[in-house]
This record gives sequence, C-alpha cells and structure tokens, in this order.
Amino acid sequence: MSRTEIRVTGYGGQGVVLCAYIIGRANAVNAGNHSTMIQSFGPEARGSACSATLALSDEEILYPYIRRPDIFVAMSAEGYDKHRDELKPKGTLVYEKDLVPARLKKGQRSFGIPSTRIAEGLGRSLVQNIVMLGFFAAVSGLIPRDEVRKAVEDSVPTGTEELNLKAFDAGWSYFEEHYGAGAEGDAVAAATVVSPVA
Repeated sequence: MSRTEIRVTGYGGQGVVLCAYIIGRANAVNAGNHSTMIQSFGPEARGSACSATLALSDEEILYPYIRRPDIFVAMSAEGYDKHRDELKPKGTLVYEKDLVPARLKKGQRSFGIPSTRIAEGLGRSLVQNIVMLGFFAAVSGLIPRDEVRKAVEDSVPTGTEELNLKAFDAGWSYFEEHYGAGAEGDAVAAATVVSPVA
C-alpha cells in the first residue's frame, strides 16, 4: 500500500468521525499499517458540516495532513459541495446516493449507495455510517474485510455489535450486488459511473 489520502464528510450526527476512526483503526491496529486522522466540525455540534481526513500507508506517516484526497466519502450534500473540488483528477467518490447530487469531472469514478435507506431497513438509521463503511471497504479494497469488521466490533458501543456488523455486511453486499462480486480488490478500475460537468 502506498500513501492513500481520504476525506470523509457529512453533517454532525451522521457518525462521520466514527466511520473515519474505524477505517484508521482497521488499517493501523488490525492490518499492521500506519494511519493518521484529523477531524473538524462546524460551529454547531449537530446538523452542521463536519469532516475527517485520513492518511493510510504501509510506511511511517511523517505528514498527517492530506493535500488532495484519493477517495472522497460524502454522506451529505453540504459536505460534498464544500469539498468536492479537492478530489484528485482520477480520484474516487463514495457517496450517499439519496442525499448527494454527485457531479464529477471526467476521469473521476463514483460509487453510490442509499446507506440511510439500508440502515432504516435494519431498524436504526443511526447505523448508516457503518453501512457506508462496509461499502467503502468493498469499493476501495484497501484493508481486508475481516480486519475492518473486527475494527467495527471493537469500536461501537457495547450491546450494538450485532446490529453494526449487520450494517457493515449490508454495505459490503450492496457493492457486490451493484458493482460486481469479487471486484473489491480492484474496484476503482472495475466500476465507473461518471457524470462530466462543463
């Protein structure tokens, strides 16, 4: 794994920071690589835009800040609009397809999932961030599935492990059903949904 830069964004209350934290934990603690995470919030704790950035690498990370993300995970329209121009020209967007009006530049790739609807179908809309996490893990292929599932289990509140693991699996399954089972290791090249903008 070379250095991979990621931004996760949404609004306060969507579990943006927990989603990013689990990615970093899975990569560093479970997969034995290196991760850094930086988080930021708007003026209100809930309902305003918030984001977290990650740098993942198999080598020591000397600079924790990201320049332009390779992968942009967007769970709200406001967060998407605020940060969409940061995505690298050949970067990948992972987004909540019911909430984010994705408009990509040519060469960028996008993978959408109705993570909130899927979470509601599981009985708790609050786990939509874990649905998104499972989808992200399948799209990116950066970290082995079992390592991310273990990080979910170890990071969520006691008593919610089963629900959150179901949410993770639902996100992963959505990728396999809509973008091709077995493609997760090379998902960025395997599936493309591009909407050029003027």
